[in-house]
Amino acid sequence: MESWLHPVVLEGELVKLVPLEKSHKVDLAFAASDGNLWELWYTSVPSPATTDAYINTALLELGAGKSLPFTIVDKRTNAVVGTTRYMNVDAPNKRLEIGHTWYAKRVQRTGLNTECKYLLLKHAFETLRCIAVEFRTNFHNHPSRNAILRLGAKQDGILRNHKVDANGNLRDTVVFSILDSEWRTVKTSLEFRMKQGASK
Repeated sequence: MESWLHPVVLEGELVKLVPLEKSHKVDLAFAASDGNLWELWYTSVPSPATTDAYINTALLELGAGKSLPFTIVDKRTNAVVGTTRYMNVDAPNKRLEIGHTWYAKRVQRTGLNTECKYLLLKHAFETLRCIAVEFRTNFHNHPSRNAILRLGAKQDGILRNHKVDANGNLRDTVVFSILDSEWRTVKTSLEFRMKQGASK
């Protein structure tokens, strides 16, 4: 497992993804406070009170080989602006999901997300040699669904009554994926969008 997935720094023009650490707690709580992101009922962004648990869970999953969490740093300000991770890792089948992604409100729709996803996808397909990369989101999270489609992912389907959220609501989960055979075209599209300064 360790020979396939291990902590790494991914860096582009706008953003740097660094391995998540407990020392990032204060900066992540501050980033989530920009827009009170935890108040969006269809997301799982930690509040200041739950940031410790959020980080601990991510690091436990890292230790178990189930995820590889990153802290997102805006290179223009050197500030922590969110987090993302490889998750639901299936090493034998060379599959993983990109998820638990959120950004401070001030950097949403700035082009930072496009570059962030580009770096994650490039590493997944070109270094880890994934055969497929998944994205999942709440049915009601239309901004996330639209952003995933703009990346070039295709919708696989909807898992109905997939989960029960913290408030007891039943969640339908929309599943998207990009296949290794599609990566060349998706990569070309993302690079064009980044050159054009595309948002989100």
